[in-house]
Amino acid sequence: MKKQHIDLNGKTILVTGSPGFIGANLVLRLLREMTCGKVISFDSMNDYYDPKLKEYRLSLIEEAAKASSVDHVFIHGNLADKALIDGVFADHKPAVVVNLAAQAGVRYSIEHPDVYIESNLVGFFNILEACRHYPVEHLVYASSSSVYGGNKKVPFSVDDKVDNPVSLYAATKKSNELLAHSYSKLYNIPSTGLRFFTVYGPAGRPDMFYFSATQKLSRGDTIQIFNYGNCKRDFTYIDDIVEGVYRVMTGAPEKSVGEDGLPLPPYAVYNIGGGTPENLLDYISTLQEELVRAEVLPDDYDFEGHRELVGMQPGDVPVTYADSEALERDYGFTPKIGIREGLRAFAEWYKEYYKE
Repeated sequence: MKKQHIDLNGKTILVTGSPGFIGANLVLRLLREMTCGKVISFDSMNDYYDPKLKEYRLSLIEEAAKASSVDHVFIHGNLADKALIDGVFADHKPAVVVNLAAQAGVRYSIEHPDVYIESNLVGFFNILEACRHYPVEHLVYASSSSVYGGNKKVPFSVDDKVDNPVSLYAATKKSNELLAHSYSKLYNIPSTGLRFFTVYGPAGRPDMFYFSATQKLSRGDTIQIFNYGNCKRDFTYIDDIVEGVYRVMTGAPEKSVGEDGLPLPPYAVYNIGGGTPENLLDYISTLQEELVRAEVLPDDYDFEGHRELVGMQPGDVPVTYADSEALERDYGFTPKIGIREGLRAFAEWYKEYYKE
């Protein structure tokens, strides 16, 4: 698909979910790369996980903003508040919108379905409506590898059928793609969805396995390894994710007209994953080695005594595996950072952050 180049300098960019894991790292990248313009951060700062971690990331953003030539504004609010979202667009008129705010987590969606409807559906609808009434050059939004559900064909391609989600979380992300497509068609809004594959790294989400396992091991607790370790995940380091998002932001699907004289939807979806799924047990072994190296855990730690192999959990899938050929073709990028390098960076950050 042809792309319309967007120069981010001098533009107003709205990033929702900015104190979140991906959002914070993206805003930091924008503050470094842009020479002028404005970045608006937006988030509800909810307590899905320890708010102190979001406050920590936000503090990094605020510190970086002091040294940046780019203006930065943080807006505390709920994506489901339509009047607030409309007001943000009316006041700031963002040229590029990156919607990363969402209720994440597969297992959490089983116990708390209502928050997924509010944030992932109502909230995303409010973003689309605002983009409709205050036209933007490009809407980029987070989807998820969870949309592939129990697909047996690997690697997962954006051309695969994804009509059978196995969790409410996955269903909301697929719904985002469908809603974005309809708004792209009806209102000629350039939009790009990104299916992220198991993002990890320093200051990540504590509900992700590598983080929660580290916390449990450091307390002397036992970690549960699902599906008896017979899982493979396409782990993607945060710097690779941010590089992919940044490149996509600068290349919007080009607007065009069909034979009927109506706009063809300027719409695209991409995978962002390394394309090298790792066996879960190998990943855990690498994590343990790096935790010992960083002195988070002692050399003689009894790892076998703190492992419990258990069955598959509802909503989980045995394999995730990204085909990122389209991302390479259209943006010249494929994630490349391996788990050893990524987990080493996480372990060193963890040691420093929790040094008390």
